[in-house]
Amino acid sequence: MSSQNDSPISRREFARRAAFVSAAATLTPSNLLTAESVATPLNAQLPANTPKLSPESQAEVDARIQSIFAQYGSRLSDAQKADIRRLATEAQPPLERLRAFATENGDGPGLYLKPLIERERKPSPMPAAPKPATAPKNS
Repeated sequence: MSSQNDSPISRREFARRAAFVSAAATLTPSNLLTAESVATPLNAQLPANTPKLSPESQAEVDARIQSIFAQYGSRLSDAQKADIRRLATEAQPPLERLRAFATENGDGPGLYLKPLIERERKPSPMPAAPKPATAPKNS
């Protein structure tokens, strides 16, 4: 390992910045990211055939969209942003059905690798019978 510090930021500087960010996060207004303030502009841009979601599900969709936009928003076009909104909204009902499935800690996986078609197995070749040893001829 190299003893030279290759990172552009030291651990001390990272810790200092992390402390500033966490302090700033506590000072932001609490109503900045509520479901009411976020849902209005996002829902206005969705097509009419989108599934109807409960308020909790809609808040989760909005939070997912905002998270994606916060991370990748500057690199996305308007069409890509619309696709992300549509896909996040359409993915929510299957997620709700999946979460509704009751499981316990001891439950095994729901899927096992099982062939769909039973195929005939090739018979294993018979091992070759050993040849009887013949006595050497004396001349």
